Amino acid sequence: MTNRQIVLQELPRDRLGPEHFRLAEADVPQAGDGQVLLKTRYVSLDAANRAWMQGATYRAALAAGDVMAGGALAEVVDSQVGHLQPGDLVFADTGWQDYAALPAKRLEKLPDLKPLTHLLSVYGVAGLTAYHGLMECGRPKAGETVVVSAAAGSVGSLVGQIAKIKGCKVVGIAGGAEKGAWLRSELGFDATVDYKAGDVRRALRAACPDGVDVYFDNTGGDILEAALFNMNIHGRIACCGAVSQYDGAAPPHGPRGVPGLIVTKRLKMEGFIVSDFRDKDAQALADMQAWVADGRLKVQEDVIEGLENLPAALIGLLAGENRGKRMVKVA
Repeated sequence: MTNRQIVLQELPRDRLGPEHFRLAEADVPQAGDGQVLLKTRYVSLDAANRAWMQGATYRAALAAGDVMAGGALAEVVDSQVGHLQPGDLVFADTGWQDYAALPAKRLEKLPDLKPLTHLLSVYGVAGLTAYHGLMECGRPKAGETVVVSAAAGSVGSLVGQIAKIKGCKVVGIAGGAEKGAWLRSELGFDATVDYKAGDVRRALRAACPDGVDVYFDNTGGDILEAALFNMNIHGRIACCGAVSQYDGAAPPHGPRGVPGLIVTKRLKMEGFIVSDFRDKDAQALADMQAWVADGRLKVQEDVIEGLENLPAALIGLLAGENRGKRMVKVA
């Protein structure tokens, strides 16, 4: 048995490309004391994978020669601890490889839910990020206007639906007329803005004539700037990501006018990561399971086959190819 691995061959200086990765083979590791041996089933793909190549974030920076980092739905195949047994499923930072031996201290058995892929999408990091970021940072009230960027992505598509469930008007910012039509017709968004079609600030003002009360930011950059100029007094901004700045050359400037807008409109901007609200996960999962069961929350997944296709799948995600949660099935 061999352990296939996708190695980060070199750190990209500009846009990420297939030349930055290579496929390697290593021996299958063994589980030591306090560890479990995991077999990777599905690898989660997220824009944050690219950010890890730029430097330390909430995790250590990646270096050339490292196995590419990434979270995955994985199966326990050997265990040296009591609380996990072979056959159990966990979410773990396995990296892009077939097998990983990891400390079991912080790993927990996942519930038996079907389909398994939902454990990476609506009931995984994407769903919890959408729920906590909107509810804890955005704090939407019925009748308010909620705007979300990267609205067709794994987090944004759920944010918009949850806001609708909470009685809000929802406007999604996404790239291309096709994505906008899908958000409106399939997911129930009230309106959409195509950031590729021209002046986002003006288009957002037209879509939100009464202003924006909550903005869920996945992009940063010019789209964040456009949202700031359309915020209502005492508006709330949940800062989840900055995908516009992850891949390629650095933007020539950040959002302009931010300090003055924050003061004059008395805005609240709050950055977060999903683990900040771990004590509220049970309620979030209970709510989302109920909404999925009654059809109010629709789950869109984009599953690609084959560990060797991980680099292309991430590059495509950064280019906006996906709708909903993108993942790669390894085994």
